[in-house]
Amino acid sequence: MLRNGLEPWHLLILAIVVIMLFGSKKLPDSARALGQSLRILKSETKAMKEDGATAGPAATEPLTPQPAQSASGDTPPVRPSGPESGTRPR
Repeated sequence: MLRNGLEPWHLLILAIVVIMLFGSKKLPDSARALGQSLRILKSETKAMKEDGATAGPAATEPLTPQPAQSASGDTPPVRPSGPESGTRPR
């Protein structure tokens, strides 16, 4: 069915239809806007890659969940015990 899908005369007919539909005045403006959009996309993508590279492994470490406090307030908060807590075992 689509054996010879895009031949040169297909592209010529497509170009003529596009020019007739949009007019020759709007095509340069549209092409300029498309070019500016692609430049912005490229710069934002580059900035995201640079931000990811400078963040390093600290950004990829999972966060530890905080213990939930009870709603009634009767129980005291749980203090972590270990080398991170700042207390030494006796």
